[in-house]
Amino acid sequence: MRRTPVYYYSSSSGLVRTFAERLDRPVRNLAEREHRRSEVDGPWVLLTPSYKTGNDANDTIPEAVRRFLASPHNRRLLVGVMGSGNRNFGQYYQKAAREVAQRSGRPVLFEFELAGTPWDVEECERILRDLDAALAERHADGRPAA
Repeated sequence: MRRTPVYYYSSSSGLVRTFAERLDRPVRNLAEREHRRSEVDGPWVLLTPSYKTGNDANDTIPEAVRRFLASPHNRRLLVGVMGSGNRNFGQYYQKAAREVAQRSGRPVLFEFELAGTPWDVEECERILRDLDAALAERHADGRPAA
């Protein structure tokens, strides 16, 4: 069964990268130009941090994520969004993931704080395994996977 890849953006703090690399599946860092400029080869999940802390001039969605989502092909095959955030951001906690989900009509699959806990990793892996199974079943029924 195909393991749905996770495309993520991680700043120099590495918190999102740490989480993504603990998942049992292919992961691609959108901070790397080769991944940011690529097109996906099937259904995929976005993992994005949120940075906005109340400054209206500071956009919450990382630029690398915006660039990747500029591709109609990539947007069409997006099946879900996950978010990393910091509760200190108050009303902006998970804002990027929720905004991408709302704009794309895709669900928020999972949210965690900072680099996540071991429980967060296990729960996220379970959710992604269920997603893999659902996409495989949909494909077997002859319906598009995304």
